[in-house]
Amino acid sequence: MKNNLDIWALFVAVVVLVILPFTATGYIIYIANLLMIYVVLALGLHIVIGETGQFALAHAAFYGIGIYTAGILNNALHLNFVFSVIAAGILSAIVGYLLGALAIRMRDIYLALSTFAFGEAMQWVFLNWNDVTNGSNGLQISPAQFFGFQLTSDLKAYPFVVIGAATLLGLAVWLSRSQLGSAFRAVRESEVAAEAMGVNVNLTKRVAFMLSAAFAGMAGGLYTTFASFIHPESLGFWTTILILIMIVVGGIGSVRGAVVGAIIFGVLSELLRQFPSFQEIIYGLILIGFMMFAPRGLFSGRRLIASARPHSKTESTSGGQP
Repeated sequence: MKNNLDIWALFVAVVVLVILPFTATGYIIYIANLLMIYVVLALGLHIVIGETGQFALAHAAFYGIGIYTAGILNNALHLNFVFSVIAAGILSAIVGYLLGALAIRMRDIYLALSTFAFGEAMQWVFLNWNDVTNGSNGLQISPAQFFGFQLTSDLKAYPFVVIGAATLLGLAVWLSRSQLGSAFRAVRESEVAAEAMGVNVNLTKRVAFMLSAAFAGMAGGLYTTFASFIHPESLGFWTTILILIMIVVGGIGSVRGAVVGAIIFGVLSELLRQFPSFQEIIYGLILIGFMMFAPRGLFSGRRLIASARPHSKTESTSGGQP
């Protein structure tokens, strides 16, 4: 039944994405592009928090590294945007691996605080490294290139953003079902038990940080295909919190939850853009409500119902399912 629902949901999503550029306005296409970026960001944070259980709060920093890497390469070399996106992902992955190597001995609040400090430090770099990032004036980004074809509008960038997001979604699903995904979840449940089963806990954590950062970096690279300007203020701690809310509301440990949460809160953030003073209040109330009444997120219902049935008592209700 669950597989049938997934197939139907995928079919509907494909139909909507195909007809959207022929029926929607430019602003709607921009929102669709932005939602794809949020999906990739949520999938990246899902890897390190949802799959591996490492409460890291530096996602916006890796997103910023990806944006500035791809944007600077676009401006200086006018590379094919595919290479810019890959370079953004690689550089973010390297930094993520190094951060993971430093943070592997930290847990819970100490890990959260150390990664939060890294995120704040990176925003300071974005704001003050004037020779590279243009500092507080923001960086103007040249149109992305694809074999001589310039992506000068949201509509032109749309198919590339959708293909990129779909590719990374497929990678996230494969990763969740792979042996590495099983190692991630083993570390999440119990590091001692995982080590007893032969899992290299420290290496697994570093790989989780690296892959999470790579997703965020490539999300930043994809963002430069339709955005012409970036300001460091949009890469602060609030961006990480927004992505965190997406995976919490969608369901921690669920790929489906990450995707649905990204779409819901991506749309909500645009609807509330005209009311900036109320955004934090509304997001806070939503998060409190879910923590009180649905702590497993939107995709916990079917697992909880299944576990209550007599014939399903032996079925796994782990949040690591895709």
